[in-house]
Amino acid sequence: MSETLTLPAEARERAGKGASRALRREGRTPAVIYGGKEEPTMIHVEQKELVRQLGTGHFMNSIVIIEIGGQTVRTLPKDVAFHPVTDRPTHVDFLRLTGDSKVEVSVPVVFINEEASPGLKKGGVLNIVRHELELLCPNADIPEEIQIDVTGREIGDSIHISDVTLPKGVTSVITDRDFTIATVIAPSGLKSSEGEAASEE
Repeated sequence: MSETLTLPAEARERAGKGASRALRREGRTPAVIYGGKEEPTMIHVEQKELVRQLGTGHFMNSIVIIEIGGQTVRTLPKDVAFHPVTDRPTHVDFLRLTGDSKVEVSVPVVFINEEASPGLKKGGVLNIVRHELELLCPNADIPEEIQIDVTGREIGDSIHISDVTLPKGVTSVITDRDFTIATVIAPSGLKSSEGEAASEE
């Protein structure tokens, strides 16, 4: 799991566009915590700290502990709205995590042992179809990445979700098909030389 992040927050008294604009002028970003069979909690957080955490690159699949009024709430960021011109965050939705609930997250894939792939050693190219997997994970055990071993892969081979060993309790959100994650393809130079050889024969 990515490191747990901590984000101090304050309760938001008023909703609405006017109140949100006033908060943003003060360097704050409005947000809401929802889910867990409780009423949504309106909050606001310091924009500078939020931007810093967004800059880690793994904010959206990290557990974020929100500190509010002396209490802490375990959450998972679900959506961030950005200003179309300044690209500053204008609103954040956090999902409240409770008990042993499962959450849907996008987890990046990392390919390992490329030097042990005969296809890649011959000059083949790893064509990545999906850089992230949509997974259903226990909220206390969200993987930081999914490693995919390409040992023994030849040119023309495809790697499907059924080839991947997911951590315990983790399943793919897509269950109706055995989708492709990556393929080992021949480089264009190798394809043309093979085609010429075939035509000469």
